[in-house]
Amino acid sequence: MSDPTELRDPPEASRRRKPSVKPKGRATMTDIARAAGCSQATVSFVLNNSPGIRLSQQTRDRVIEAARALGYSPPVFSALRPPVAPFEGLDGVIGFAVDQLATSPEAVVAIEGARQASWNAGNVLLVAQTMGDAVMEPRAIQALTRRGISALIYMTIFTREITAPEFLYSLDIPVILLNCYTADNAFPAVVPSEIAGGQSSTRHLISHGHRRIATITGEPWMQAAQDRLKGYRRALATADIPFDPELVVEGDWSASAGYAATVKLLALEDRPTAIFCQNDRTAIGCYEALKEAGLHIPQDISVVGYDDEEIARHLFPPLTTSILPHLAMGQWAIEQLETPPTPGHGRYPITKLECPLVERESVASVKGAAA
Repeated sequence: MSDPTELRDPPEASRRRKPSVKPKGRATMTDIARAAGCSQATVSFVLNNSPGIRLSQQTRDRVIEAARALGYSPPVFSALRPPVAPFEGLDGVIGFAVDQLATSPEAVVAIEGARQASWNAGNVLLVAQTMGDAVMEPRAIQALTRRGISALIYMTIFTREITAPEFLYSLDIPVILLNCYTADNAFPAVVPSEIAGGQSSTRHLISHGHRRIATITGEPWMQAAQDRLKGYRRALATADIPFDPELVVEGDWSASAGYAATVKLLALEDRPTAIFCQNDRTAIGCYEALKEAGLHIPQDISVVGYDDEEIARHLFPPLTTSILPHLAMGQWAIEQLETPPTPGHGRYPITKLECPLVERESVASVKGAAA
């Protein structure tokens, strides 16, 4: 919901060590950056052997060591494995159309995931920003198809059901929807599992003994806000904790709304012991309000965010939050082209990718309750 930052994954002092166990699933540059204690940009420069970038040999060695330990196989290690042939049916060029690029980091992260998966298979990604304009969007897609793309990834910034433009149905190449879906399920689609993410965030607080758990939502018209709230309510119901509408305050994803909502929650006669902020920017404002009130995080009140923006690990204390899986969604979209869907035929399920919880230091057990 915010402007992209220059570097998304700066070092964490507590993680400057060689990983001892491989993570589940495919390792990413983000995993390597965390293990190596550097930024994702530095990892990209090292693994892609980018020219003109001055990095110390010590840094390069640390990144390569972390990548090997995590089982990552980027182009720089291509000599260690046989080359990967392009996906069958593709001629090496894939189109990626997104409605907005500059308003939030999610599009950039999804494009990077698609770029990684494309390059690993020897394919090139062409990107176009369409702004969802009824006149210019078809022209942008047409410009991509004229350049010989063999498939198209169509992304929206806000997760939602869309009415797909007619020209998508008329394309004679595979189309994959990213962060959106259609009612007729005419295209393979991938979205974040937001209900499960909201449920996991709330359940984490419940597991630390919290029962007065507040939440500060995003704008209610957005599906992400609706689904995260559904997850919050499901977690409460599963734990037999009554839902209290007083503990739900509407926000707009901003730090200022997080501040105002937290002030409102602290004014309650029976104030919460934990707050689930539905994005990290909201949590920034929440932190400020709590500190202004003389409260300590997490000793006096626990806080959970969502999105895992770069700022989350730099708050004091570092913020427990959930990862939006846009990198994995971009990779998933490319992987579907290994067996390309037939244009204009069939109904496809909506794939929902997990939003993993990253535990940091902003949550503690309720005083007197077992962890």
